Amino acid sequence: LQPLLLRPDTALRVSLCGSMSLVFDEYGRPFIIMREGQQEERLKGLDAQKANIQAAKTVCNILRTSLGPKGMDKMLSSPDGDVTITNDGATILEQMHVNHEIAKLLVDLSRSQDNEIGDGTTGVVVLAGALLEQAEGLLDRGIHPTRIADGFERACAIAVEELVKSADAFEYSATDVESLVQTAMTTLSSKIVNRVHRPFAEIAVNAVMAVADLERKDVNLDLIKLDGKVGGKLEDTALVRGIVVDKEISHQQMPKLIKDAKMCILTCPFEPPKPKTKHKLEVEDVETYKELQEAERKYFLDMVLKVKESGANLVICQWGFDDEANHLLMQHGLPAVRWVGGVEIELIAIATGGGGGPPFF
Repeated sequence: LQPLLLRPDTALRVSLCGSMSLVFDEYGRPFIIMREGQQEERLKGLDAQKANIQAAKTVCNILRTSLGPKGMDKMLSSPDGDVTITNDGATILEQMHVNHEIAKLLVDLSRSQDNEIGDGTTGVVVLAGALLEQAEGLLDRGIHPTRIADGFERACAIAVEELVKSADAFEYSATDVESLVQTAMTTLSSKIVNRVHRPFAEIAVNAVMAVADLERKDVNLDLIKLDGKVGGKLEDTALVRGIVVDKEISHQQMPKLIKDAKMCILTCPFEPPKPKTKHKLEVEDVETYKELQEAERKYFLDMVLKVKESGANLVICQWGFDDEANHLLMQHGLPAVRWVGGVEIELIAIATGGGGGPPFF
């Protein structure tokens, strides 16, 4: 318990509860004032079990109104003033910052459901709360918690058997994905995209089928990238069968549209090599400065010619290059994009079948 500091103008309402006092400030917030040396009483047995169940039920009641197609969104405000509007169970629980141990278990339950399945984050928490609510009545009848847990395990096995019996199997292929689209539409009915859930379901299915290995029944979701832009409408969402790199051409006079591009992917700096030791160079006349400038220009020109000889007509560079190199690339008709992230470089290499080569020097 932390000490309570009061201002002279603070009004308090005090209620005496045995050996301690329950104090309410002017905003109605409760404080417990205990005598010095008094120890906090711990809950044990049935009282502790009911307290834990009550904490879980409180969390579940918060999420229950956001479940299903008629569920409502929650508006969450962070201490920094950021506002989040969502009906996703995992997002709501993470933003709540719960302190109770049982409530933290429900947060972990929702997070694991999101990581493993990707859907049903609200349903698993509501189901857990309903099971605990039924368990409370069994505890009042004197049934041991272990027996109740064993009963839930047996009920789960029976429920899985019944689901297997009543489940419908459907066939799909790379050309027939209508059944997958219908399945995806059922998961979007409670989201904010429900008014355009058919196009979004088709986008999701087509994106997964584009990177799926149907023979191994494996999908590498890391090959699917979501890129959001501020503005526009939900109907403007589109599936790009390629790599989206949010960068501009390095020079304004370079062409913006390149057909049948042959890319040169550079993971090394597009600049002359730098000495690894400390050095100091003094230039005393104009001729020496011009010689250094010409040597640097020759380095850049050699690099540009090597790229040109390889047959490439587009340069993708992970690092930057200065204006001299940019000017030479423009003169030789080589459009370039610089400061491309490592993840985008790797995706471009996978999509084009490109591999890493040795540096220029």
